[in-house]
Amino acid sequence: KELEKHKDELAGLRINKVAGGNAAKLAKIRVNRKAIAKYLTVVHQKRRNDIRSQLKNAQRLPLDLRPKLTRAIRQRLTKFERRQKTTRDLKREQNFPLRKYALRA
Repeated sequence: KELEKHKDELAGLRINKVAGGNAAKLAKIRVNRKAIAKYLTVVHQKRRNDIRSQLKNAQRLPLDLRPKLTRAIRQRLTKFERRQKTTRDLKREQNFPLRKYALRA
């Protein structure tokens, strides 16, 4: 309701601008645009929070709700993937365990 009011007023101001309105009205365009942006920001934040709370226990989140981070961090291996060992490594560990030495105290 309030958003529509701002949008209508903005449309009127833009028409006024083309018709050659005064400077005070032209300055009001910016104020109106900012008011629309603030309103939409609140609406989007609410919507995102609602979706986030609905998907709280979901296995995967939509891409736009995941943390942004940096590209390198996003593409890094997960902790689980880093811990994995190749069959060759497993065999090597099994066949050649660390030697235990008795040290003098």
